[in-house]
Amino acid sequence: MILSDKRILEEIEKGNIIIEPFNREKLGTNSYDVHLGKHLATYKNRVLDARVHNEIEHFEIPKEGFVLQPDTLYLGVTLEYTETHRHVPFLEGKSSTGRLGIDIHATAGKGDVGFCNTWTLEISATQPVRVYAGMPIGQLIYFSVEGDIETFYNTKGNAKYNNPTTKPVESMMWKNKF
Repeated sequence: MILSDKRILEEIEKGNIIIEPFNREKLGTNSYDVHLGKHLATYKNRVLDARVHNEIEHFEIPKEGFVLQPDTLYLGVTLEYTETHRHVPFLEGKSSTGRLGIDIHATAGKGDVGFCNTWTLEISATQPVRVYAGMPIGQLIYFSVEGDIETFYNTKGNAKYNNPTTKPVESMMWKNKF
């Protein structure tokens, strides 16, 4: 079940959902709009290897914006820091973003109960498009969880994305054993 606007507000009041900064005007009927932070990153190497630490280079989006190019994976970050203690957060692109040919995540749209951080975005563009820090980039949707949680994400010893950050985070696939 997806939470409605009133239920999202109730859960914020209870402290089960935290969104910072929170702006009531960004609350939709059953979602909350998130915005592109000022940092983007790209991988240093064109060929990535799942078994090694692929390093990234961070840069700030200038005031005049930055033109995303096709065939390049950009890592972005949400302006908003979020915590979700009783619900499963899903990050989806906004239709206006999609209509510009921008995808904001390749596979990682679902968060875990206990996720406490900004969201790293896996941004790709179908054609050159200029983006700006602070522009609406996606929306968070919250689903109810049935049953008790045994281990929250923020308490997992092997969670790879627990360190709070305001910058995009590269893939930590290399930390897996395979």
